[in-house]
Amino acid sequence: MSPARDFNFDEIGYWSEIKLEIVRKYAQAYSTILSKQHLHHVYVDAFAGAGVNVARSTGEFIPGSPLNALLIDPPFKEFFLIDMDAGKAANLRQLTGNRRNVYIYEGDCNEILIGQVFPKIRYEDYRRGLCLLDPYGLHLKWEVIHTAGQMNSLEIFLNFPVADMNRNVFWRDASRVSPEQAKRLTAFWGDETWKQAGYSGEGDLFGHEEKQPNYVIAKAFQQRLRSAANFKHVPDPMPMRNSRGAIVYYLFFASPHPVAGRIVTDIFNSYRNKGIR
Repeated sequence: MSPARDFNFDEIGYWSEIKLEIVRKYAQAYSTILSKQHLHHVYVDAFAGAGVNVARSTGEFIPGSPLNALLIDPPFKEFFLIDMDAGKAANLRQLTGNRRNVYIYEGDCNEILIGQVFPKIRYEDYRRGLCLLDPYGLHLKWEVIHTAGQMNSLEIFLNFPVADMNRNVFWRDASRVSPEQAKRLTAFWGDETWKQAGYSGEGDLFGHEEKQPNYVIAKAFQQRLRSAANFKHVPDPMPMRNSRGAIVYYLFFASPHPVAGRIVTDIFNSYRNKGIR
């Protein structure tokens, strides 16, 4: 595998490798079930990267989520892969070759998903999709999540970037947070109810509201996926950690189908106590 030279491959740690395993295992189950139902099912990766990553533990190249999906058997019917970085998109094209069922887009996934990809996966057209929304931070807009939930044809894995939220928005003194950073979280969350979710409402000795623990904020978003985005089945999310054991994001799954929720719950539970490496 000869890497391109005009971009940096993503270097990933132990928990990111776990995430790839989780998505791959569910994608296998999903494609098997949908193939038996003779439905035209597709795979969507909104932050696809270069197709391969570098394992931090070994320095070796390992397949990323797009290549894992391409190897699923029975196969998905189509693949829609998106990345903002021109070099990574070019590397994806090189890796996927001339496959006519692979569509690679370069640009903002928020616009591409709503305008070009999701319209190809309509429920009434007997099409279904598994969509990986794995942003590096608060780069995803609520409109994408909400649209996916209304369609009834899509299931999503979602990176809920709590580290970005804590670093830039959920400060002890909320009055010091820049309007630009607050606006980023509102765009991801969909409205300003994150303020109620993120703070207890009780002030400390200095009059600052107490920030809620990460799991409380994640629980509030879980309920939002159900009530506001209309996903009927949203299992408890999987906390994903860094090498020091700190939670950097939660991996959510959301689906209109109860069977999907049960399968992912079993997969999540099999990894919850993997420990820190």
